[in-house]
Amino acid sequence: MSIYQKPVHSVEMDLAGRKLTLTTGHYALQASGAVTASLGDTVVLCTGMMSSKPREGTDFFPLMVDYEEKYYATGKISGSRFIKREGRPSEEAVLNSRLIDRPIRPLFPKGFRNDVQVICTVLSADMEVHPGTTAMIGASAALQVAGMPMEAPISGIRIGMIDGEFIVNPTYEQAESGDLNLVVAGTEDAIMMVEAEAKEVTDEKMLEALELAHTYIKQICQLQKELIAKVNPTPLPYEITAKDDSAIEMVRGVVSDDELDAVKGELKKDYKDRLHELEDKVLEKFAAQIEAEEVSAGAIKEAVSTIVEKRTRDNILTKGIRLDGRKTDEVRPIFVEVGVLPRTHGSGLFQRGETQVLNICTLGGPGAAQIVDTMDQDVTRRYMHHYNFPGYSVGEVKPMRSPGRREIGHGYLAEKALLAVLPDPKDFPYTMRLVSEVLSCNGSSSMGSVCGSTLSLMDAGVPLKAPVSGIAMGLVTNDDGSQYKILTDIQGMEDFGGDMDLKVAGTVNGITALQMDIKLKGLKMELLREAIGQANKGRDDILNSMLAVIAEPRTALSPFAPVIESMMIDPDKIREVIGKGGETIQAIVKESGAEIDITQDGQVNITAPNREAANVAMDMIKGIVVDPEPGTDYEATVMKVMEFGVFVEFLPGKQGLVHVSKLSKEFMKDVADKYKVGDKLKVRLEGIDDKGRYNLSALPFLA
Repeated sequence: MSIYQKPVHSVEMDLAGRKLTLTTGHYALQASGAVTASLGDTVVLCTGMMSSKPREGTDFFPLMVDYEEKYYATGKISGSRFIKREGRPSEEAVLNSRLIDRPIRPLFPKGFRNDVQVICTVLSADMEVHPGTTAMIGASAALQVAGMPMEAPISGIRIGMIDGEFIVNPTYEQAESGDLNLVVAGTEDAIMMVEAEAKEVTDEKMLEALELAHTYIKQICQLQKELIAKVNPTPLPYEITAKDDSAIEMVRGVVSDDELDAVKGELKKDYKDRLHELEDKVLEKFAAQIEAEEVSAGAIKEAVSTIVEKRTRDNILTKGIRLDGRKTDEVRPIFVEVGVLPRTHGSGLFQRGETQVLNICTLGGPGAAQIVDTMDQDVTRRYMHHYNFPGYSVGEVKPMRSPGRREIGHGYLAEKALLAVLPDPKDFPYTMRLVSEVLSCNGSSSMGSVCGSTLSLMDAGVPLKAPVSGIAMGLVTNDDGSQYKILTDIQGMEDFGGDMDLKVAGTVNGITALQMDIKLKGLKMELLREAIGQANKGRDDILNSMLAVIAEPRTALSPFAPVIESMMIDPDKIREVIGKGGETIQAIVKESGAEIDITQDGQVNITAPNREAANVAMDMIKGIVVDPEPGTDYEATVMKVMEFGVFVEFLPGKQGLVHVSKLSKEFMKDVADKYKVGDKLKVRLEGIDDKGRYNLSALPFLA
């Protein structure tokens, strides 16, 4: 009996100095499509599966993408003492799953309802270049070789920048230390998705990076086409769930343009109420047909929504009229407030239209930083942003769950937007946790979180290098793409019914974060250039509204924030501060009530609940690391009483002998008659012998 095998096909190319290889037919033989994508020593197995029938009762494309980190890929065992098996995906894995999902989803046919599952398993990682874009390339190839109805292959590339020079597929270190960490995905024809973290990069430089990325995307898409041609896959059969055009024609015949134009309003509730009023009118007109089951009430409602959406898009394109009456480049009214919570370290409320975000800043010591244990090297996060999106924020009833992909993705985007302007840890050693509570949402709560973060950080007294604001841009096009309108500050309906969601955050000097998703088959560079330029004006308007309330960070921290003092010591003295088995540092913590963190280069950070506790800990550490100088007087504590004198501790961890002859000018028959352990006395350091022993004299003897 022979081993079951498939024909193995492979293609390869040079990608910025590393060999990119795509192989199919070797692994996962029962998957609809399976491709092993390799870049250098990084190997990712990407599989694609499609159900044979559409999912019933579904009005969306049920695509599932999972990016699986495996600790063995980097030769690592989980740092947890109790759990060694991979469990729930890390935030990094969730973000990579989203990166792969977003450019693939728009390329499947409208009305496609079959379940599609993509699993990208990192089998080996070289710890030099991030595997995320390699997984994206492999996922696209796997769907293509499976014969799924994906319109065209997509590819992804990461671009870094150091000293103004672009780096294709930067290493982890280059991406982190450089001025740009950009991931771009697209087809041969256009860009589909953008995700960027930047250090105040100019629009022109960002656009140059996008153009460079697209040149590589084209090459990688061609490589996938070579693989597809070798495989020559048989297209998988599928059905399209089409909208009921007959219902649309019925509704269109009884609804006037004036009635359609009446479905509008500054508030989401106004829009929904008028939409429901129109639905009720139309349902009443077709009551007999519904009763006779010639058409369903659901089909009529869906037809009304479709026609209203089409009319809304037409009004924007032809008249420049939006649902709430704004101009295409106009930002909704803004309300800003800071210091809204009495006991938090910093708080800010940012409201734009109906979108309302309350952001809270909490400060902690360096020891409060988060250690992230993933497949890659462990990292420490001193700045964290968490985003919460409860059901009431959109007027819904839904159970409270742990953070989902939306919460993680939006939180990470807002986090990236502020990283470039945070103070250096040596100047401001605090750990910062930001939480955005979305209290109400009608579009772009992630950018509201960016603005709220700036407000609460400034309210907390964090010395930001520059304030950051953010805005979401939209796009409406006609069927053939010959007409378009770019929309500033999109609200919920414009996001849902529009063709693009472009989020831009930054300072007056440049972009700090960028994210783009589109529902079209791609976006031309000229249009993207225009959209980013229009976003700048909106960001400036928002930032001016914020600065009118709080122009700069407060000069003093909240009285409820911990006090942090920093000092540099000789790294050779670290062992003395810690003490044998940690006994010295534990004693300092116990006596002072402060937390102490020491870095390898000798920076000591003292986190205390108040100034007094910080000073106690600071003095105790100085006493350990400062070399005693002969002739200096000290307050000492008797540690041991002997017949020939007393041993005293005159500085933390430093003891010396006061001989009986130097305790007093008067004859002392028995030292124990006058001194006992714990007594205090003033001493003077007379000298240090060649063995490092301290010779002390009591001040009464010297008097």
